[in-house]
Amino acid sequence: MKNYEVRITIYDLKVSVFLVLFLMMGLINKSQAQDTIKASNLEPSQDAEKFYNSGISNYGSKNYQAAINDFNQAITLKPDFALAFYNRGNAKMDLKDAKGAIEDFDKAISLDGHNDNAYFSRAQAKHSSGDKQGADADYTKTIEINGNHAQAYYYRGGLKFENADYKGAITDYDKAIMLKSDYAYAYNDRGSAKRQLEDYAGAIEDYTKAISTNSELAFAYNNLGSAYRKKGDLKKAIDSYTKAVSIKKDYYIAYNNRGSAKFDDKDFNGAVNDFTAAINNKSDYAFAYNNRSAAKFQLKDYKGAVEDATSAIKYNDKYAYAYLNRGIAKEMLRDDSACKDWEMAGKLGVDRGTNYASTCDK
Repeated sequence: MKNYEVRITIYDLKVSVFLVLFLMMGLINKSQAQDTIKASNLEPSQDAEKFYNSGISNYGSKNYQAAINDFNQAITLKPDFALAFYNRGNAKMDLKDAKGAIEDFDKAISLDGHNDNAYFSRAQAKHSSGDKQGADADYTKTIEINGNHAQAYYYRGGLKFENADYKGAITDYDKAIMLKSDYAYAYNDRGSAKRQLEDYAGAIEDYTKAISTNSELAFAYNNLGSAYRKKGDLKKAIDSYTKAVSIKKDYYIAYNNRGSAKFDDKDFNGAVNDFTAAINNKSDYAFAYNNRSAAKFQLKDYKGAVEDATSAIKYNDKYAYAYLNRGIAKEMLRDDSACKDWEMAGKLGVDRGTNYASTCDK
């Protein structure tokens, strides 16, 4: 019988911090809410400051709608109250109203064009809305106003990373770290940019620095493991992934990655256990089903390999390598439908599927 090669698919977390923050809350930075203002007397025009201060208090207590109501009152009494527009925008971001937040940040900037935090918050709101070009322009404007704004450099670096400008991203991360030497997230993401440039030694150094700055960053251990894996040091890779899942018990990506490292180390039983842990924590994780299929194939559990590849296809019907692997396992079971799977893999862009299908009797 022909010697067929199964395919394991790796899924690594690249810029873990930047993306996680983006998904969590539209990137709003709570620390940017600006402080209360002293109301010197009780004249009607200065009641606006009382409402503003109440809004700041409610914002700090995460009573965002109450804060918006207070800022509304302040703005009604004082239509040119730039800080009230700015902080109302922050509260709207926390309520996931990016459009309304941008309108408020626009107004705040029109009233006070030197408020770097207003540009920074508008950048985050634009990014959460998918306007990456606008976000980049606002991060740059933030830096022009305040060259010591470490977060603006960090987030602009993240945008550059997303656009595959890894050298540009590193330059911005360098600046963020220079301004904030304990910036664990920036070390982590700079490591990911270096890993994209195949500077694995530099990536390992940065991930290690991120961990030394904050030992609870599970994603930094995961990324460190992937850098070691790229260097071929499977033991250190496995140890790093193990640390990641010890911190975050449901970290399905790290379980999948540790399983991949064990697969490379020919510990196929250990790989199956890790892929199973990944699936237990994310039941629709197509990558882990496909990878467990590959590991089961190595253990000559061809029936189990077919079942897992089928599950991978169930959750991703365009998963070319799952069709390839299922076809290979079916061939070992003398199942003629292997040819259809290889044809599908070929149609989805895997040349090996086309090559295998060409050996089938027409």
